[in-house]
Amino acid sequence: MEPASVLAVCCVHQLLGDQGNVGVTAIDKRASEGPVKVHKLGVHGDIQANRVHHGGEDQAIYAYSQSDADFWAGTLGRELPPGIFGENLRVSGIEPTNAVIGERWQVGADVVLEVTSPRVPCATFQRRMKEPQWVKRFTEEGRVGAYLRVIRTGTIQAGDYIHQTFVPRHGVTIGRWFSAPDAEAVEALRDAEADGEIRLQEEYHTRFEALMRRLGE
Repeated sequence: MEPASVLAVCCVHQLLGDQGNVGVTAIDKRASEGPVKVHKLGVHGDIQANRVHHGGEDQAIYAYSQSDADFWAGTLGRELPPGIFGENLRVSGIEPTNAVIGERWQVGADVVLEVTSPRVPCATFQRRMKEPQWVKRFTEEGRVGAYLRVIRTGTIQAGDYIHQTFVPRHGVTIGRWFSAPDAEAVEALRDAEADGEIRLQEEYHTRFEALMRRLGE
């Protein structure tokens, strides 16, 4: 099994005009050269144009796996370089979609990241990819990648190894929560947070209530 590692650290290359409410998007991210500093709000040199739906400490960094990128490259019939999905980290040997919510990664010598939530595709992402019905296709496939919060700052670069230092016992993965959330997952996440094992974003509690109403429980 190949060791988990960072293939590329990506930052915004340029702001692009966009049809959305903000008028610009920072989704054009490309691989950086050499070491990149990581602070509480993400990688140095990166920004989010729409701060309502992106960024903040709970979504400081977005990670996407090379294996998922390879799947889409084969499906779409074109190369998909690091950053094309708007990701900050293109990783190998570890699957962000399969990560357990709240698990922690040490990246390189000193950076520690915590898995928080799945990426929810939007119209800006579809315009970026220039693929028909991209949001629907990306959602149905469920290869969404994961957002992470920064627990310990430092410096990272391509080639750094990634070590899982903590995996919560509740077992609910990013992919399960995105594609097939149910009452059992809600209960497991609520209990894990109540026990102090994980710290959930406020959006989870809103989703819990909506999901349980829909399930009639």
